Amino acid sequence: MRLMQIKTEAGERAVVATVPSGAGERSYIVPGYKTVYALAKAAIAAKTGIESMVEKASVGATEEVDRAALLASGRVLAPIDHEDPAHLLITGTGLTHLGSASARDAMHKAPDEAEVLTDSMKMFRMGLENGKPAAGQQGVQPEWFYKGDGALLVGPGQPLTAPSFAQDGGEEPEVAGIYIVGDDGQPYRIGFALANEFSDHIMERVNYLYLAHSKLRPCSVGPELLVGALPDDVRGRSRIHRGDKVIFDEPFLSGEANMSHTLANLEYHHFKYDFFRRPGQVHVHTYGTATLSVAFGVKTEPGDVFDIESEAFGLALKNPLAFAKEEKVSVTQL
Repeated sequence: MRLMQIKTEAGERAVVATVPSGAGERSYIVPGYKTVYALAKAAIAAKTGIESMVEKASVGATEEVDRAALLASGRVLAPIDHEDPAHLLITGTGLTHLGSASARDAMHKAPDEAEVLTDSMKMFRMGLENGKPAAGQQGVQPEWFYKGDGALLVGPGQPLTAPSFAQDGGEEPEVAGIYIVGDDGQPYRIGFALANEFSDHIMERVNYLYLAHSKLRPCSVGPELLVGALPDDVRGRSRIHRGDKVIFDEPFLSGEANMSHTLANLEYHHFKYDFFRRPGQVHVHTYGTATLSVAFGVKTEPGDVFDIESEAFGLALKNPLAFAKEEKVSVTQL
């Protein structure tokens, strides 16, 4: 099952479920719920899963929709949000995928340091050695970073806007886990979605201690949210369109078969902090990638369109690149 959040023709919000039907799929509006957040809260209260809640609510549902047409009309929203953006946190992990260390290692290594292990490579090796512990045990903690709150969450088709001082606007095709924290402080995974963990790789190349700065950017998620288990082997493509040309087209891999950490280990090391278990919080937690256009020498430009797709997630996630106008910022003494 996959879920979307949309705006109806009447300007209201609605949740769309897509389920197998015969040889194809059926997409319909889920009665009684305007947001995935409300659906998740109801599932927690009922002590059941999202799929069960959707199936129960959808008995006799007849309002079918065309997902592709909704996306083309600009009526598809990010598949999760919060009415108070401050209560949605966007975070992520890096150096978690097999092959992910090579591009990062090259960013931070001088030409005469060919045999020197960078901190990035050391971190990656730590994951290879102890990122997949036995069930019930904790492995090594991954690299972790903060991107922002719900104000930086961007929906499908909306621009990923880099600040005026950015040196680069680069895509990162990833899978994100979507979580909600129950009233009892228990984190629940709602599902998974495609994400473009938009970053500034040129800034990061200056010094890896600039990683935190490079990540303070918007993040796009969606269009659809996959409910249930993440496939062990996720395969997709990351493309960049410039006008009528495709200037970048490479495969990306995710899922535990292609990772140096288990999802359970990544989740533990995120939610072990009690301030990430505050009731009502929503978490969009990206799991990392090994495919970056910057590693292939691509220099993005305003108007380029990022296009990330994977069959497991339904519709592709597309966002144009934009740059904000320069702002003069100063602090006023009170």
